[in-house]
This record gives sequence, structure tokens and C-alpha cells, in this order.
Amino acid sequence: MNAKRAFVAAHKTVYPIVQLCRLVGVARSWFYGFVQSQLARDQRHKLRTDRDAELLPKIKEAFSQSKKRYGSKRVHQDLKADGEDVSERRVARIMRENNVTPRPCKRRKPCTTDSNHSLKPSPNLLEQRFACTGQNRVWLTDITYVDTKEGWLYVAAIKDMATREIVGWAMDDHLRSELCCDALNMALGRRGPVPGLIHHSDRGVQYAGSEYRKLLFPGVSCVLHQGPVQRGDLSGVVF
Repeated sequence: MNAKRAFVAAHKTVYPIVQLCRLVGVARSWFYGFVQSQLARDQRHKLRTDRDAELLPKIKEAFSQSKKRYGSKRVHQDLKADGEDVSERRVARIMRENNVTPRPCKRRKPCTTDSNHSLKPSPNLLEQRFACTGQNRVWLTDITYVDTKEGWLYVAAIKDMATREIVGWAMDDHLRSELCCDALNMALGRRGPVPGLIHHSDRGVQYAGSEYRKLLFPGVSCVLHQGPVQRGDLSGVVF
């Protein structure tokens, strides 16, 4: 059928369409239907091309204002805020076809230790002596983070220094004190109150605050790490 249609189209300026259609054995209405649909397709293509050409400068402007960091989702949000009736899928296609690509940016690592507070710190009883032979004598605790597709995941963990077992942990998308409290509650639930326990942490506000210390039972020595362990690095304290 494509060959017949092409034959009629190629010779319609020389011979009557009726004769050409009769020659190739197709109805004249079929050929005219194709011509009309082709015109409609061409019209739709022109409208789409014109609209793309209208949107491209606006997309580039929004992209430029973001210092070339926005992807199609954020650019689409800016266009919608400016009153443009356009889908995110169309914005993504136009950006892709015109090589408008956000440059990769290195995410800033979070700071898990906020020691800039007025809370009274506890003494450092361990003094960097990270060695212990008895279970439930020293618990080490700290916070680290994991980069995920949905953002930073923060992990608070408590480790028995002698057995190196993680006795309590908690995960969440924030660094509030309840993250550390959840880890401590797990440790207490698994090991129970232990008189004479030394609980060692950094000088972060999560551990120095009253909410965390209220969970510690009588007889626990809460000490704060003062050594050179990097922020968010559990390797020197917990793991």
C-alpha cells in the first residue's frame, strides 16, 4: 500500500488522481484520507516544533539561573511557577535534545558533631585507652552517615568495646537527639542497666543534652571523647 500511495502522489500533477487510483486498484477516498491525515500530522509536528522553540529559551534561562545545576524536574517547577503550561516530560525531552545537562556537583558531607554549645561536658575518663577485656564495662557511641538516592541516612550506634558487638543502633533522616536516644534505648533493652558502665561519646550536643542523659541509669559514667577522631567517623570510636 505504501508503494501505491507513493505512486499516486508522485504522478498526481501529471494525471488525474481518479485514473491513478483506478490504475493501482485503490479507492480515491483512501488516497484523500491519507493526504488529510498527513496534513494533520504535519500540522501537529509544526505546532510541536514551534512550541519547543518557544520553550527552549525559557528552559535555558531557568537552567542558567540555577548555575547549571537543575535537572528537568526543577526546571519544570520554575516554568510552572512562571505560568507555563508544560509537562515535565516535555521539558526533559527538550533539554535532552539540546544538550542542556546539569553538571555533577559533589554533595557536601554533613557534620554529625555539633560541639558548639553551652552544655557542660563530662570528663574524658578513657583518655584514649581504647582497650577493655570485660563485657559491659565500656560502651562507645557515635553517629555516621550513608549517602542514599533519597538523601543522607544517619546512623547512631553503640558498641561494646570488649566484644566489639553493636549493642544498639538507630537510623533516620535527621540528627536530632532522639536518633541517639533510640540507639541507647535499644542497647539498654538488650543489655539492661549495668552498674559501673563507662559510656563514651564525642562532645556533640545530642549526647551532652539532658534528653539523652536522662536515659542513663545511676552508676553510669558518661564521658566525652576529646581526641582527634574526625566528625562523622566511627572508625576511631565505635567501629
